[in-house]
Amino acid sequence: MSKKAKISSKSPSKRQLRVGEEIRHVLAAIFIRNDIYVDELSGKSITVSEVSVSSDLSSAKVFVMPLGGEDIEIILPVLNKMAPFFAHHVSQKVHLKRMPKLSFLIDERFDYVDKITSLFNNLPKPLNAETSIFNENEIQVDTQADSLSQKRKS
Repeated sequence: MSKKAKISSKSPSKRQLRVGEEIRHVLAAIFIRNDIYVDELSGKSITVSEVSVSSDLSSAKVFVMPLGGEDIEIILPVLNKMAPFFAHHVSQKVHLKRMPKLSFLIDERFDYVDKITSLFNNLPKPLNAETSIFNENEIQVDTQADSLSQKRKS
């Protein structure tokens, strides 16, 4: 078996990660400077959270989220329509043999994080020591063991 066959195709290579980060930085700079003269995007704060580049560097998925998630139904089609414009500007800053074809997608990780946070915040609080995960005696034993180990070291 050759070395190339052993490499997992699931994890991105260093080159894919490097190219994705460079594209992300350039797109973020474009959005920060408001170099876009389109009514739907003017005055909108857009976060570029990740750029995932394919293994052959022919396409790149750009995960974006407008501030507060507002007007995503309007912004996303405009970004995809203007993808060649963004690719042109990115190609001037990132020097590659071929510029990956950009496609913009909604980054749903922010919603996922909010959901997980709300689940943790809504966990029931223990009513007494019997229902608590930690027993007070266990905590005391652990601290005594730590103090004993520290005395032995000195």
